[in-house]
Amino acid sequence: MRIGIIGTGIMARGLGAHWARAGHELLIGGRSAAKAQDLARTLGARSGTPEEAALFGEATLLAVPYDAVAGVLASAGAGEGALRGRVLIDCTNAVGPGFLLTTGPGPGAARRIAAATGGRVVKAFSHVTGSLWQLPATGPTEAPHGSDAPHGSRAPEFPEGPLAVPLCGDDEAALDLVRTLVRDTGRVPLDGGGLERADQLEAATAFLIGLWKTGQDPRAMLPPYEAATA
Repeated sequence: MRIGIIGTGIMARGLGAHWARAGHELLIGGRSAAKAQDLARTLGARSGTPEEAALFGEATLLAVPYDAVAGVLASAGAGEGALRGRVLIDCTNAVGPGFLLTTGPGPGAARRIAAATGGRVVKAFSHVTGSLWQLPATGPTEAPHGSDAPHGSRAPEFPEGPLAVPLCGDDEAALDLVRTLVRDTGRVPLDGGGLERADQLEAATAFLIGLWKTGQDPRAMLPPYEAATA
């Protein structure tokens, strides 16, 4: 699969490494050309502009700070319909001071991206810290040819099982594509409902971040699945 990645930070680096190991062809588009080239070299990928990444392949990962998304998409021709119908994976978190959403009233980040682009947006990968995507999730593999990417290693095992990744979207084909990309990280896709539900996922993520950042464990508020569904 051909995947464009807009961004060069921890999310782009972590998810890109998994997808490169799975054999996908990547194009890294960064606001800094030097950083894009460095990450592309690490992953055995191509580098380019954010605009080129937005229009590359079957899917595009938006992995820039939320306040940069509008400018990136505008320069990629969102207003002229260039992104209409494209699969856009939104892993952004619009979380500001006080662990509150910066999107304010009305639609959340994913729905605003869908409205601005006409794209088939799937909210995914946003609910946990980016460092978790840098944990290995494959058996020993060869690094991508010509790259500096480390060889894969066994994924760490959590007592509850593999990490689940909630997906919210309205287009079944786009959701199915992203399910494949979730599995390629060694995680498990979780059906979160339509794109309207992304608003709830974004708010829940902001709440979780607030608990984690203040040294509290959100798992303590959740009963075991069997008890909750009894």
